[in-house]
Amino acid sequence: MEVGKLTVEYRKGTGKSTTRKLRSTGKIPGVCYGGDGEPMPLSIDPLLLIKALDPIKKGNTVINLTVENAPTAGGEFIVMVRDVQKDPLRGDLTHADFIRVALDKDVHAVVPVILTGKAQGVKDGGILHHNIRNLEIACTPDKIPAKIELDVSALNMGDAIHVSDLKLGEGIRALAESDSAVCSVTAPRAEKVEAAAEAAPVEGAAAAAGAPAAAGAAPAAGDKAGAKPAAGAAAAAPAAKGGGDKKAK
Repeated sequence: MEVGKLTVEYRKGTGKSTTRKLRSTGKIPGVCYGGDGEPMPLSIDPLLLIKALDPIKKGNTVINLTVENAPTAGGEFIVMVRDVQKDPLRGDLTHADFIRVALDKDVHAVVPVILTGKAQGVKDGGILHHNIRNLEIACTPDKIPAKIELDVSALNMGDAIHVSDLKLGEGIRALAESDSAVCSVTAPRAEKVEAAAEAAPVEGAAAAAGAPAAAGAAPAAGDKAGAKPAAGAAAAAPAAKGGGDKKAK
């Protein structure tokens, strides 16, 4: 099957039992909708669908879809893959949806953002943050790029590239906020830790300054505790003396 071309069959039955039988034959259910037509249930060969997709654009591939046994006249449509479902364990395709498109009308697509080069700020010890890895854009189907490449070589520490800085080409517009940072270079976290460590002795010094007072308080308490037995001993001495006088009498 040629890239950008796919032949499928019109699916008459619906429901779980029908789709279960369909999958047992190696086919998967799907739906084609959008445009001015009614939703059309389809029977799809998943292997042919994969071959029809551009290996780089993948779901953004514009496909000339032929529907065999279509109930309405003309089973030719220009579509794009809107959604696919996969088996969570095996990863096999289990369902696919197509949306009809017109080559002269904008569609929404998600395109990967690829960073190239090594930022000067990274060479200086900074950290590169890739904040937007997939960018949603709007353009006609034929203008959807396979990817957006962004050279970050000129980025210094503290610099950033925003959505408004991107050169997307004529007729292509980003749907993200213009002030959103696509990527940026910041100082490493270690520098922040060192800065915090430099401030720590100030608090330690304050604690140390209070230490002598605490140390002094302890002996004072000890002296007071020690004074009590001494006072008791002094009180006992006269008593003993008094007792001796009484015996002398």
